[in-house]
Amino acid sequence: MARVCAGETALFALLMRRHNARIYRVARAILRRDDEAEDVMQDAYVRAYEHLDSFRGEARFSTWLTRIAVHEALARTRRARRFAPLDGHQQESNVMSSERTSRPDQQLLERELGELLDRAIDGLPEEFRLVFVLRVIEDLSVADTAETLGLPEQTVKTRLFRARERLKRELVAHFDAQPEAAYAFHLTRCDRVVRAVMNELAHRTDTSEA
Repeated sequence: MARVCAGETALFALLMRRHNARIYRVARAILRRDDEAEDVMQDAYVRAYEHLDSFRGEARFSTWLTRIAVHEALARTRRARRFAPLDGHQQESNVMSSERTSRPDQQLLERELGELLDRAIDGLPEEFRLVFVLRVIEDLSVADTAETLGLPEQTVKTRLFRARERLKRELVAHFDAQPEAAYAFHLTRCDRVVRAVMNELAHRTDTSEA
């Protein structure tokens, strides 16, 4: 962090790679679309870079960065809701429900587990989905999750319990088998996000120096 602030911009790529999986999963949990999650990741990283001097170390860097990504994703969701047709979400929900019921659990191959988990987690209400992703998939503590989302710790515990109960009804043994398969963050996506952010930062640097 200190070296990046001192001008070694290229090291910011290392910080991104260390946090890419978490930031992607958080954004994906809110937006439920891979492409929009990547856009939010880039926006969040650029915003974080531009405000590195405001990071006081009162929270961990990962918590500070995750909070920025959450705010960016929620802002995008609010904008989308203002312009989306009223029946859009219902139509998407019907498609997801149809996909779930048309593929019985016993017929799913192991390679489909990640897709199954994604759909099930996507089906959770947003407030449950965010807590579940941070607590279970990212393995954050109750305290860190509460700090990241700005919630009381008891609220985090309650939402996690309710999220688990909903998922158990849908996944049963599949969920307990391999939770880390959900929202897999592959190397190609990691490289794409890092490249896009570094290009944007280089462009901004060139513009400011012109």
